[in-house]
Amino acid sequence: MNDAVKRLFDMLSSAATLILLFPLMLAVALWIKLDSKGPVFFCQQRAGLYGQPFLIFKFRTMVHRASEAIDQHKEPVVSCGRDLRITSAGRFLRATSLDELPQLINILKGEMSVVGPRPVLMEQKEVVPLGYMKRFWVRPGVTGLAQVRGRRSLDWLQQLAFDAEYVEKRSFLYDIGIILQTIRVVFLGRGIYGGEGLNWRAYRNRANGRPTDDKDVEETLK
Repeated sequence: MNDAVKRLFDMLSSAATLILLFPLMLAVALWIKLDSKGPVFFCQQRAGLYGQPFLIFKFRTMVHRASEAIDQHKEPVVSCGRDLRITSAGRFLRATSLDELPQLINILKGEMSVVGPRPVLMEQKEVVPLGYMKRFWVRPGVTGLAQVRGRRSLDWLQQLAFDAEYVEKRSFLYDIGIILQTIRVVFLGRGIYGGEGLNWRAYRNRANGRPTDDKDVEETLK
């Protein structure tokens, strides 16, 4: 896909969506503020294009904690909406994916795209095998191939495989197809939460300090 065409589509679609949904976003912001203590937005450093860090914006769905108080290597997986870390408003926002709307700002800033591999934590870069680093060759997306193939129900290695597949197959029509599939996935509420499974932390622990290997991904897909 021509990068200039993709960028133009990203800018026009995100700007139009922001204008259209601004009243809804304002209402969501007010609900979050009334529902629990803490900021409206959740901001976190993620790995973007070429693995460079950027600050992602989301509506806050969890009880507010200082970022320095969270050890990402030990943080338990959010496996259900009843998790005590999730606020009342947060359960609805996660179920409807409305918590992702502020990422339209990231798109306008050029840090994200509408479609692409989901932006991972900086800590997660440690456990991306060399052959799958290609996921960082494109801007991360609000939605992507992994999101329509299983979302959070996929384990870490499956997500990487779909991210790499997207990079290899990407085109304008491919993106449009993923956007249409995303609408269906969000409407059906599938894959909102995932189990412990082989998440990135479990994979990191299993590797026990050894370098991550492409064969780990290939064996998982068999």
